[in-house]
Amino acid sequence: MADEPSAQNNGNSGLSLPRLWKRLTRLINELGKGRLLITVLMLIVAILIAQYSWSVPLSQSAERSLYDIRQVNGAPLVDQDPRIVMIVYNDDTLIGAKKRSPLDRGILARALANIDEIGPKAIGIDILFDQPQDEDEQLVSALRSMRTPTRLAYAETGANELTIRHAQQAFLDTFISRLVGSNAAPASIRFQTDDDNVARSWPEVRPDLPEFLPRAMLPSDQSFKTYDGSISFRLPRDPQRQVFASYPIDLFTDPATASAFADQIKGKYVLIGGDIVDTDLFDTPVNLITQKPMIGLEVLASTLAQMLDHRQPRQIPPALLWGLAITVVLAGGLTSLMETRGTRTALNFAAQIILIGGLPFWLHASGYDTQTLPAFGWVIGWIIAFSTVGTAARQVGSQQRKFAQSALGKYLPRDIANEILNEPDRLALHGEKREIFVIFTDLEGFTQLSHQIEPEMVATLLNRYLDMLCNVVLEYGGTIDKFVGDAVVAFWGAPISRPDDGERAARAAYAMWQAGEEFRNTAPPGVPPIGKTRVGLHYGEAVIGNFGGEGRIQYTALGDSMNTASRLESANKKLETNMIASREAMERSGLDWWRPMGLVQLRGRAKPVEIFEPAPDMDPSDARHIQSIFDMLKTNHDGAKKALAELVKKHIDDKALANLLHRIQVTEPGGFYVVD
Repeated sequence: MADEPSAQNNGNSGLSLPRLWKRLTRLINELGKGRLLITVLMLIVAILIAQYSWSVPLSQSAERSLYDIRQVNGAPLVDQDPRIVMIVYNDDTLIGAKKRSPLDRGILARALANIDEIGPKAIGIDILFDQPQDEDEQLVSALRSMRTPTRLAYAETGANELTIRHAQQAFLDTFISRLVGSNAAPASIRFQTDDDNVARSWPEVRPDLPEFLPRAMLPSDQSFKTYDGSISFRLPRDPQRQVFASYPIDLFTDPATASAFADQIKGKYVLIGGDIVDTDLFDTPVNLITQKPMIGLEVLASTLAQMLDHRQPRQIPPALLWGLAITVVLAGGLTSLMETRGTRTALNFAAQIILIGGLPFWLHASGYDTQTLPAFGWVIGWIIAFSTVGTAARQVGSQQRKFAQSALGKYLPRDIANEILNEPDRLALHGEKREIFVIFTDLEGFTQLSHQIEPEMVATLLNRYLDMLCNVVLEYGGTIDKFVGDAVVAFWGAPISRPDDGERAARAAYAMWQAGEEFRNTAPPGVPPIGKTRVGLHYGEAVIGNFGGEGRIQYTALGDSMNTASRLESANKKLETNMIASREAMERSGLDWWRPMGLVQLRGRAKPVEIFEPAPDMDPSDARHIQSIFDMLKTNHDGAKKALAELVKKHIDDKALANLLHRIQVTEPGGFYVVD
């Protein structure tokens, strides 16, 4: 029972943007100049991190990892691409040729002649001819005879200092010059890898290099002419089949064998290169799935397929990135000013986590290039803003909070006291009419008990008892009105009303009775038996405000609803119940644990009151049966009494139910029972 209200909160909680903005402006006004300057500087740092985290060493690796996750998560699952074929030198090829480096050019020359005869659309060769070999004349002859547009790998010392030396560059240039006038031309194979050796992007366009090989193989597509964004990798739908078909080059050195693969080659884009252990390997985002690097030829195939698919992710406008960075930081700062608790807080944080964490995935899925999107930076920026503004707010509010607790905390719940502190105008300092829920309690026989024990023990017991009941009231968000001896008076709906005040009050009333039972069952040794706590709950109109003279005032409630709640509490003794509520309170509680207890005339009241008792542990069917008995009373009084008598036999220890039967038996049909 006591756990539920902790997850509830004021219906007018701190989720209102105007209210949050008001708190923020108040905070700015009350911060000292030094603290304000520090806060502003920290927020600027938060915005810069939320914008430039891809350039910050400590966060760059996190951004890359998050991007790789988005890339793999958004990668389309495809069948084997029917447009592109890889023909490779593998380790078996090298063993058969008895030559490892440079790759045997005689094999390549024979294979090119046979592949050209089949008629592919274009051929790309990812092999550098940067050293002389005995088969060079044979290869040059084959390349000059090509009818198929053929692009040869080219590298330049300035762009590849670690892989090609000046002597190699000179030989490569000479080799390429011998092909002028043929269908064979150079193309760059320079990859753009990050410093973690992961290939994520197309290479930048350099004037000192020929076109990138995939662009050179597809010259009609000008949309990728200057593209240097992300590579859009794909994943195989069937893990047993690669995205791109791959065949050993040995199969194409013999015309008869090559012709058997005509259907796999004719009209396709052919890429020729190496698939050799520990050679020309690149990490890519899809390593997260495959757990192995990708050969350079397959990276080229992926970029070529991206061109054929016209998949060019859109760049996110810088202005939008700045706007998102500022929004995230502002959200973090404003969130720190919210005073919600429990479920609302969890929902608010969950919503922001979903938005901040999910937006990069949504943008990626919507066709945007999110490689430079600072997803991790947003999180860090949000945390910095939340911490900075929250720290400043706590510093400014510490003294005010102390005042609020001393002035209001003795009779108001903490959350209401905090709201009044933030918006003092919500506490009416004059009398006003309000609809409230009122609770009266009384400890049976405590006056007689106080004459039987020492005064010190009386004070100890009474203080402990009142503490227990007051804690319940404050826990359920009620306002403590007054103590009358051992009686506690509390109400809900003022000074601030909430949509769930009825449920809070009903649960508090029941919990106060439970607290009374705990108190009487845990009395110190030697203390005579302590009586029950009786509770009355009513909903009605009252005048709420501060009343008293100049020297002393009390925030309290006055009116008929207070008297009715008091009479309900007193009626418990005659009705043998522990807690009863009026129909007005029952209907507004939103709870389904009530059982009707008849129509009674309270002491000093002219109008009868329909009363209800909480029975959360009663079988729901029995509770419904009691209601049906009351419905029967209107038409069949004797039948209703008989049905109730049978139910009393079933619940032999239920004194309140037996008392109800007695009252119905002594009451005329259509009448009510008078509680003297």
